[in-house]
Amino acid sequence: MTSPIVRRISNQSSPSRSNNEPEKNKSSRFTTRRIAAWATEMSLVVVSSFVPFSIGTYLNSRTDINRVPLNPVLIVTEREIARPLALPISYGTRNVAWPTNFLWTVAILAPLAISGWQLYLLAKTGSGIGKRKYGIRVVNEQGDPPGIVAVLVREGIGRWTLPVTAAYLLWHYSPFFPYLGAFIALSGLFILAEGTGFSWQKGRRALHDTIAGTYTIDATKPFTLEQLQENTHEQPEWTKQGDEDAAIASIVMTPETTQPEATNQWTQFRRNPNMKLLGIAFLSMTGVLITLVGTQIYIQTQQNRRITEQRNSQQFLAIVNQLNPNSTATIEERHSAIMAMGTLNDPQAIQFLVGLLAKETDPTSLETIQQALSNIGAQAIPDLKRMNLSLAAELESIGSSPSSEQQLRQRRLQANQQTINKILALYSGKNNDIDLSRAVLSQTGSGDTPLFNLVLDKIDLSGINFKGANLSTASLKGSSFRGVGKDGRWDTFDDWIADLSGAQIKKANLSEANLSRVLMVRTDLSRATLNKANLSNARLVGANLSSAQLVGADLRGAVLENASLTGADLGEAKLNDADLYAARLGRVIAIGTQLSFANLSKTDWQAADLSGADLDRANLSHANLSATRLTNANLRSANLEGANFRNADLSLADLRDANLTGADFQGTILFPNKQDPTDQFVQTPTMGSQSAVVKGVDFSQVKNLDTKQLAYICTQGGIHPRCP
Repeated sequence: MTSPIVRRISNQSSPSRSNNEPEKNKSSRFTTRRIAAWATEMSLVVVSSFVPFSIGTYLNSRTDINRVPLNPVLIVTEREIARPLALPISYGTRNVAWPTNFLWTVAILAPLAISGWQLYLLAKTGSGIGKRKYGIRVVNEQGDPPGIVAVLVREGIGRWTLPVTAAYLLWHYSPFFPYLGAFIALSGLFILAEGTGFSWQKGRRALHDTIAGTYTIDATKPFTLEQLQENTHEQPEWTKQGDEDAAIASIVMTPETTQPEATNQWTQFRRNPNMKLLGIAFLSMTGVLITLVGTQIYIQTQQNRRITEQRNSQQFLAIVNQLNPNSTATIEERHSAIMAMGTLNDPQAIQFLVGLLAKETDPTSLETIQQALSNIGAQAIPDLKRMNLSLAAELESIGSSPSSEQQLRQRRLQANQQTINKILALYSGKNNDIDLSRAVLSQTGSGDTPLFNLVLDKIDLSGINFKGANLSTASLKGSSFRGVGKDGRWDTFDDWIADLSGAQIKKANLSEANLSRVLMVRTDLSRATLNKANLSNARLVGANLSSAQLVGADLRGAVLENASLTGADLGEAKLNDADLYAARLGRVIAIGTQLSFANLSKTDWQAADLSGADLDRANLSHANLSATRLTNANLRSANLEGANFRNADLSLADLRDANLTGADFQGTILFPNKQDPTDQFVQTPTMGSQSAVVKGVDFSQVKNLDTKQLAYICTQGGIHPRCP
């Protein structure tokens, strides 16, 4: 048996092949125009955000503009962007210049408005702003504008969602996470690959055009069916119908032995109705079986839970009867019962133990109860906190006058505090979600032997909520209030960071503690010891650090706006890039402190010692530096506009390239007197000759210069209109 085989005769060369090179050039030029159109449209979006954001950032650096809290819209937007991109947690608790709030909001809304307008134009006319400029048009198969739905699918899903999502997943589960630059690079590559068409696609047509059913054509040419084929490198189905006579003339019938048709199991299955019914029945039975097994497992699990709860309830009642004051149980039996209750893992048992802790007076029994609650761990903290607040309120209501009732309440509070202390120490690093806000963990009792003092040295306290808590006099040396989150990486959104806002941490010892990025808004750290502590990027807005010890502390990038550091010791501390806007720093010791690039505008440094401090490029506009000691200080390129230097000592200070517009120099010491023997420890920096201190510095707009100061400025190379 033979059957004819149809073969197409191709005697003529293809026109596209004969003009291959010109077609490539045309395609290349068209691709270039498409890229230019897309770049133009993206530039409009980027510029609409960048310009208001930059202006807002500049105005935020000005000191003559009133500051207001950050707009809640900006706070929410910042958090929602930071979370998926694994950026460091942003608190939003900061003040900005009032125009900045408006401009940054515009920076969010303007790109959305421009993008929406371009999408509308694309849907209704087939060309956005960039496409119209470069002669590019998007049409459907009928040659009409694509419409709203097709444009949303084309741009929202095809051009952005699919490639960016693929890039994000690849980045998130790669070793490059959380480096943002790698994600941006991957996104760019995926968007480019999607726009140019993947190698496995027919005709390498862009994915966003394929899924939206649209075509990108040259608007400078009349629309024809051939243009779709030319620009997409494929022939639409409705253009593939040729002339019937030509098709018949181009084929010949050739006898050839017929090969048996290949078959397989899937083909037989599709052609056999009985097999289909069997498959459906099998799937139905499998679903029913899974449902029955799942239901049985659920019922059994619930039954086991009820049995466990019933057994725990019976054990709980038996132990309660044994611990009844009227019980005849011995001390040893009571202690065993207490430890047994600690193993029940039952909310009633925890509440009972916490209540018993507040009533027990026997020292050995108290220790046993504390041990039982410590074995329970973090689950006991909520009940302990409630009892802690209740006992603290009772103690406060009694007053400070010594009495037997006061001593009783103090002992009860002490037992509660000791238990919390033990749990935090025993489960270090495993208490990330604990809420101890407003808890009273300060020193209990008075005199040389206080009843309680919180001691958590070198303990991981990351993620704990201490908001409004009282931790005064606590020993927290080397403890960490910040840790890696679930992703195991630093500086990502899910980092475990403690909240110490509004907490009382007076006289506490936090030497070498890790408080990086910790939230400490309006926290009282007066007279606290923070030597060599890591406070980089911490939020200390309105915090009280009066008389605190911060020798060698790392405060780089910290926000100390409106904070009080009066009388604090900042010797050798690092405050580079820190924000101390309007902070109070009177009588501060800041010998050798690093303050380069710091925002120190409107700060009050009256009578402070800044000998040898590095203030390179710092912003000291309108700062009060009266009676301060700035010998050997580096003030190069600093902004000293409107600063008050009355009676300040600037001998040997480096003022080169500094902005002194409007600065007050009444009584300011510009040249060194005979050095006091007690100051020999202050090392004079190598700045060449003393004439280099003010050489080239413009003093023309400085206020209250006397004749001696002017003479010194002129002889040392300073600039002033009255210099000869």
